Amino acid sequence: GNIYWTDHGFNLIEVARLNGSFRYVIISQGLDQPRSIAVHPEKGYLFWTEWGQSPCIGKAHLDGSEKVVLVTLGIAWPNGISIDYEENKLYWCDARTDKIERIDLESGGNREIVLSGSNVDMFSVAVFGAYIYWSDR
Repeated sequence: GNIYWTDHGFNLIEVARLNGSFRYVIISQGLDQPRSIAVHPEKGYLFWTEWGQSPCIGKAHLDGSEKVVLVTLGIAWPNGISIDYEENKLYWCDARTDKIERIDLESGGNREIVLSGSNVDMFSVAVFGAYIYWSDR
């Protein structure tokens, strides 16, 4: 198995084996302030949230190839990101808009607001079955 992580200091997404060997950078271009990542090993996708000058939700293959931006409008501080494997949906929470939203993970379409609060600094989100869990600061 592999482990993936973002490096905020160097604006990278990296991968290594679980024992730390074979570490390498898979995405180094076009990242400003990557926050969270989610991996779909079965489909071979990596998703991430980006806080920088142009906040977005991105998608690439697990080797960093075929990088695309799925969402750019209506987001400010996208924090946590999570995959609903049964419904093929991608969820994220935004600490500035106080929302949890979702899209189709293949196309990026069918965007929906799942939860909208006020004065909630949403930090992370997780989806399991019919439940959505989130944390705030």
